[in-house]
Order: sequence, then C-alpha cells, then structure tokens
Amino acid sequence: MKLSDFMYDLPEERIAQTPVEPRDHSRLMVLHRDTHAIEHRHFYDVIDYLNPGDVLVVNETKVIPARLYGERPTGGAVEVLLLKQLGPKRWETLVRPGKKLKPGAEVIFGDGRLTCRVLETTDVGGRIVEFQCEGSFEAALDALGEMPLPPYIHEKLADRDRYQTVYARQEGSAAAPTAGLHFTPELMDRIRAKGVDIVPVLLHVGLGTFRPVKAENIEEHEMHTEYFEVSEDAARRINAARERGGRIVAVGTTSVRTLESAARDGKLQAMRGDTNIFIKPGYQFQLVDALITNFHLPGSTLIMLVSALYDRERILAAYEQAVKDEYRFFSFGDAMLIL
Repeated sequence: MKLSDFMYDLPEERIAQTPVEPRDHSRLMVLHRDTHAIEHRHFYDVIDYLNPGDVLVVNETKVIPARLYGERPTGGAVEVLLLKQLGPKRWETLVRPGKKLKPGAEVIFGDGRLTCRVLETTDVGGRIVEFQCEGSFEAALDALGEMPLPPYIHEKLADRDRYQTVYARQEGSAAAPTAGLHFTPELMDRIRAKGVDIVPVLLHVGLGTFRPVKAENIEEHEMHTEYFEVSEDAARRINAARERGGRIVAVGTTSVRTLESAARDGKLQAMRGDTNIFIKPGYQFQLVDALITNFHLPGSTLIMLVSALYDRERILAAYEQAVKDEYRFFSFGDAMLIL
C-alpha cells in the first residue's frame, strides 16, 4: 500500500490546542464494525459500550519532562528531546540543530546544572548522549525539562499533569499515550463497578510511535524499537477474560502494540523487551477486540493501525466526517471508539 492511501485533508483550526475540562467531556465518535453505523457521543458515555467481563487495557507509562533547551559552549541555542534511556545517564535523543551536534559536542543546560556530551549518531539521525550533573539526574531533569508537547500544539501547558493519564505510574515516555487522557478517576471507578477489569501494561512511547513515514511504499518503513512490559498478572487476567468470552478493549495504539507484541497463538505471554511491531492493513489481530483512540495525523503509522483494525476507506470517511462535524484532533482532541 502507498503512503498516499492514508492521507486526508485537515484544516489547522481542527487541531486541538488545549485540553477539555473535565477530561471525560471530550466528544466520542463510535464506529460499529458490524453494522458500519456511526454514533456521536461524549467520552463519559464510553461506559455504555463496555460489558461486565470485558477487560480495559491501559498503558501506565508516565511522560517525563523530556524536552531540554540548552546552548553550546561557544553559543547557539540547542534543543534535546529524550527518547529512550540506555543507561543511568545515557539516552537516545533527537537534537536540533543536528549539524552542530556531532560526536564530541557538548551542551550546557541551566547555567551548568546539567550538561551532556554527544557520543554517537544513530541510524535514524538521532544522537546518543551522556549527561553529567551534580546530584540527581532526575531532579535536574524535573527542574529544567519541559513536557514534550507535539510541534502542532502551540499553546503553553499550564499544568504538567494534564499531559499525563490519571493512571500513569512508570516514568519513561517521550509523549503521552493520548487516548488515556480522557479518563477521570471517577469514570474508571464507574467502569470497575460495572464489572469491567482494568489491566495495566507498559509501553514507553518513543520514536517508533511518532516517527513520520517518508517512504511512499509503506512496506519500506521501519519502526523504531520501544520498550514494553506485560506482567504475569496482566497476562493471567486477560487470558482468563478471553476464556470467559470477555472482550479485550485496548486504550490507545500503544496498548494495542503491547498486546500484539506479546501474543502467541491467541494467548498473552508475560514478557518484557523491545518491540518494533508495525500494524497495517492485512495484519491479523490476535488479542484486541475493540479500541479507544484519538484521531491521528494523516499518513502516520497510527492511522495505518486503526485502518488494520477496521477498514481503510471507512476510517478515512469517518475522519472526513469528523472534520465536517468539527471534532477536535490529535493529542488534546476528541476520541474514537472502534467496536
């Protein structure tokens, strides 16, 4: 398939710049794969589509303040985005301007509270860097780093926690698993009370999730690896639900990629490691029965994933309908439920 097969027209004014309050008051487009019907609801109505015995799978990764602004010793502004931790103070990063930051280059942050040295260049144009600081690296990052909002969000975020899910637990992501931003603690309590099991898995969001597809033939696109974990408890609960006839409802594409990476012969295995799974039309899902997701960028691997779960033409038609109906798109936008 071609990259152009996953494009749609999106006016800039449809890109959400600020989150809705309360979180669960975002709009919700519901796609029924069996009848092809489309419903327009609010996110707090998602509970109406969940049944006792279902499992809601959430990604409990927590976003770190991964964007750092510094300068070279000779002057010149530098931006460093942390992607993946490789050691106690060693990270895979994206940097700007890349031409100025070759191996051996140094960057200073916060008047010297934190520094880094470029060790090598990665095969996707990033940099491996090693940080130095007095005291805790985590404390320095918390003080100097900014939340890594996507470049299409131009508004400053007043509250860091608004770019975290309410169930975020394990730090390590360079971007939020945004489908989960719509949940409130109260909504999750109501879902549990209905008899739906909420099971956490982990995938630290990195370059693999948001790296743009540049090849016109999508088969030539290579996904970058991201770290994931499925615990013994998560595997047991999800497999037991499937045996009872419950549905597996994934919250976000990262939960989908985690589940499908750890699936073996239709069962979920407890495991941890790196995944570069690329889910696109033609993929046969082993575990995921339904998906809660946000609206995605044209030509992204994420819109390819949702097209694999349903149907490319119907997904694009739903996106075009969402534009006409003034849904809000991307990270702080509205949600879609594919049943």
